[in-house]
Amino acid sequence: MRVLHVFKTYYPDTFGGVERTIHAIAKGSLAYGIQSDVLSLSRDPIANTVEFDGHMAHKAKLDFEFASTGFSLDVIAKFKALSVRADVVHYHFPWPFMDLLHVLHPPGKPSVVTYHSDIVKQKLLLRLYKPLMHRFLGSVDRIIATSPNYLESSEVLQGFRDKTEVIPIGLDEADYPRASDDLKANWQARFPKPFFLFVGVLRYYKGLHTLIEAAKDVYADILIAGEGPMESELKDQVARAGLTNVHFLGGVNDLDKAALLELCMAFVFPSHLRSEAYGLSLVEAAMFGKPMISCEIGTGTSFVNKDGQTGIVVPPQNARALAGAMMRMSEKTAEVADYPIYARQHYVDILASKSMVERYSVLYGKLSLCAVN
Repeated sequence: MRVLHVFKTYYPDTFGGVERTIHAIAKGSLAYGIQSDVLSLSRDPIANTVEFDGHMAHKAKLDFEFASTGFSLDVIAKFKALSVRADVVHYHFPWPFMDLLHVLHPPGKPSVVTYHSDIVKQKLLLRLYKPLMHRFLGSVDRIIATSPNYLESSEVLQGFRDKTEVIPIGLDEADYPRASDDLKANWQARFPKPFFLFVGVLRYYKGLHTLIEAAKDVYADILIAGEGPMESELKDQVARAGLTNVHFLGGVNDLDKAALLELCMAFVFPSHLRSEAYGLSLVEAAMFGKPMISCEIGTGTSFVNKDGQTGIVVPPQNARALAGAMMRMSEKTAEVADYPIYARQHYVDILASKSMVERYSVLYGKLSLCAVN
């Protein structure tokens, strides 16, 4: 069987949450006899069309971007050619140009879409896009929500509930290196006090302004690993507040991230908007058996971090509540003592990629069989 994955970006151009999910499915499904191709856009399609962990990452020429949506004429021909040899086409939403591609050039194959997120930021353009979006979602054979929380809270998904099921996103622990004792010792020497850790792109919806506000009442270091468009603004906020316990690490590689995850007291993830649909950084924290602090925003973050079991969930944009949760973690009371155990078990039982890959492989088989019959 052959599956074609379609999304706006992919390795080596980018490797964010959606891209990592595609990679985990494509790599893991090889064990089920499923070959995968991934089609995305790139400014340098020739150089960036590469083989990656047993599947091909095909690129079409990116012509221009508007409102975070890539447009391409080249992708039409590539989509037609790749979909001809595919048994199933697997779309990853949102990417409005992908919807148009599917509607204008139906692949004639069973199709599934993983609904990673509502469109949150572009509210004005969403009004214009809605008819196309509903036509696209109505025409695919199956829709996958990434958590029961998101299925219940998404108005869009409620309109397609009869064809929607939940398959949580999982990560493969084998893809994560473990840091050496020397590397961990270097980080510990640099930050000898207990610390909270955030890892992610510094975007508008990550709630880091609230974390910095909360830091005024937290007697521990807070390490922020990542880069992004909000970096200067956040550093200015720290400087204005005169905080000495907030440290910006910039981008870190996988080994350094592993070291920091092992060493941190807890993982803090203060995203406050629905643009944060799942939070793979939380899955990474659970993989390392770390207690978590996150916000209740009606998305998969509260599926990954279960309040009172794997960590603490607080209201969004509430610095006092966030600081209180961090101080409770710092005190290491009996209340929080079992969080690391349950976080690790939650990863093993639910959040490892094995379950996700198996369920997608079964779904592909069912769709392909229905098409034959």
